[in-house]
Amino acid sequence: MIRRTCLAAALLLALSPLAVAKDIVVHAGMLIDGSGGAPRHEVSILIHDDRIATIESGFKQPAGAEVVDLSKATVLPGFIDCHVHVSAKLPSRTNAIEDWLTHSDIDRAFDAALFARQMLQQGFTSARDAGGGDESVALREAINAGKTPGPRLWVALEALGPSGGHGDPRNGLDPKLAHTGWDNGLIDSPEQARLRVREHKRRGADLIKLMPSGGIASTGDDPRAQTMTNDEIRAAVDTAHALGMKVAAHIYPAGAIENAVRAGVDSVEHGSFATAQTFALMKEKGTYLVPTLTVYDVFYKVAQEHPELLPPGTAQKELANDLLPRKNLPLALKSGVKIAYGTDIGEGDHSEEFALLVGNGMSAQNAILAATRNAADLIGASDRIGSLQPGRYADLVAVGGDPLADPALLRKVDFVMKGGVVYRAQGRPTTAAAE
Repeated sequence: MIRRTCLAAALLLALSPLAVAKDIVVHAGMLIDGSGGAPRHEVSILIHDDRIATIESGFKQPAGAEVVDLSKATVLPGFIDCHVHVSAKLPSRTNAIEDWLTHSDIDRAFDAALFARQMLQQGFTSARDAGGGDESVALREAINAGKTPGPRLWVALEALGPSGGHGDPRNGLDPKLAHTGWDNGLIDSPEQARLRVREHKRRGADLIKLMPSGGIASTGDDPRAQTMTNDEIRAAVDTAHALGMKVAAHIYPAGAIENAVRAGVDSVEHGSFATAQTFALMKEKGTYLVPTLTVYDVFYKVAQEHPELLPPGTAQKELANDLLPRKNLPLALKSGVKIAYGTDIGEGDHSEEFALLVGNGMSAQNAILAATRNAADLIGASDRIGSLQPGRYADLVAVGGDPLADPALLRKVDFVMKGGVVYRAQGRPTTAAAE
């Protein structure tokens, strides 16, 4: 635990998320800067407003600067989760269909604000929402405006996929039911794919999420089947890239992954049934893998203990498929494919992915890089986040020990700073975290 006296000054800085101190110096006992290089010891991070100005050896005390003493801790870049659904509740809390049909987008917006605050407390200063609704755009804007605390958000709006596919809201429901917005993500031709991408851009999306294959937590579709045509995938990708948007693709089977990679998707989300050949192609094309081991762990337990809470017919799919991704991770690691951190949850512990990655073959250093440097590169924001160097946002976390020797510390963040504002100190939320 970082010493109580070390962070008294930091607490004074956190009276309001808008009251950013002009100059701050953070004394870091050990610094893992997200570059992939060796850790540095006894360094000073000089912060001006919301950005890092310089990083210098030794513990400096510039005149007029507030000192945050983390000299007994390890400082890292703020973590980045590249696959969240910021308004999604844990499946163990409520019946999925009942919750879907009895809550509005306004309800989901309030849930999202709560889960975003919790995510920030866990050390995640940035996140990519890989499929939501207008509430995700509203939350992004509210966070950026300082109205509510949360990670920096990049949002995709509704995932795009075919009728009856993994993202079709009508799956498992009375076919006569209808709701405004349920068609926002449906594409059944290349022409519709182009139109939906443009609509998403107009409505405020930062990226596009595709559903080229079936899924597990959805009724009536097959996770081992490609459900979008290659022409539909390519039309969506080409349109998104022309608009400056990256494309994340939910895909399970090897053949569908390879088709999507050839079409130019920027990341494969899940990739559960990929083969050595698949990963080799992804490496060749520079396509990221976002394994999302957390969501499988969460849903597998619910399928075992409370299958009645899941959508009809999905518990069987969870039990049959959820243990495969962690078994497949060593194959991905051996291939050298680029990996970025993602959990596929909203509510819940976003730091769990660290333990799952390390427990299934990834080194602690590479797990950290997946959640910092690699995640920032995938998002397309390496000039702002993902590493601690001059010009980047002052997004920092700290743990009370060496996470390279003890990766479990990554789940025990004691200090969180986002843009020069302290949101967690001494292992507890600050005043800024509640405003």
